[in-house]
Amino acid sequence: MQSVGAIADRDLSAIRARGRIGLDVEAVAGVTRRKRVHESGSLRVRFPGAASDELEAVTVNTGGGMTGGDAFDLDVAVGDNARLLVTTTAAEKIYRSLGPPVTVNVNIRVAAGGALTWLPQETILFDRAALHRRIEVDLARDARLLLIEPLVFGRTGMGESVRHGELHDHWRVRQNGRLIYAEGTRLDGRIAESLGEAAVAKAGVAVATALLVPGDEAMSDAIHAMSGEFRGEVGVSAWNGRTVLRFCACDGAGLRHDITHALRALRAAPMPRVWIN
Repeated sequence: MQSVGAIADRDLSAIRARGRIGLDVEAVAGVTRRKRVHESGSLRVRFPGAASDELEAVTVNTGGGMTGGDAFDLDVAVGDNARLLVTTTAAEKIYRSLGPPVTVNVNIRVAAGGALTWLPQETILFDRAALHRRIEVDLARDARLLLIEPLVFGRTGMGESVRHGELHDHWRVRQNGRLIYAEGTRLDGRIAESLGEAAVAKAGVAVATALLVPGDEAMSDAIHAMSGEFRGEVGVSAWNGRTVLRFCACDGAGLRHDITHALRALRAAPMPRVWIN
């Protein structure tokens, strides 16, 4: 019989959580429908709304959170003239890692005339969590994209903080084969100290980036006009046909408030029900 110590020393990678979603959608007579759905491991995708021009997909992690060594892949393809909104059933929690990071790989393709709104609820990092995430997007020349990822460092409502941890976040967006947007975020070690710096988050613990393609000065003007309505800080820039918003708030509730207000001005559709329930 093996000792407890011997079992603990074994490579436990085989029992770490794995999950994959493969989703292709297409437009049929003006209605976006599922063309292919693949689910494996602890990831699921559900479609709560009625048939319409924009299909709503809600991803579910049945594992109830992620921790070191877990690996997840999401592969989403939007067909010609189809419209898809992807969100999550709840905030995703990244728990403390004892070594390897959580890895999340997102691959998105949007065909001619298609539109994707990528609007997950918050990713919450716990103290000593480690997350490596990569988002790759390929857009057709006239495709549309709204991509947002909110991050919260600790459950602020419960008085938690993230003193140490690891976050590597890598975005690459190409349109018609040409790189149009690249972003990388790397926080290692003493995260609380980094977030406390004025040039980083000025002690804010809830941040988000939103990318809109196409984007223009009118979008920037709409956000500037709302400046008195935000609880945290919101910055916006528009150039070369794209718009980027940066959000920074002192807690998750403030971040959600600001994202919801901004997107109501930028997106001619209601927020997903899971965001407002």
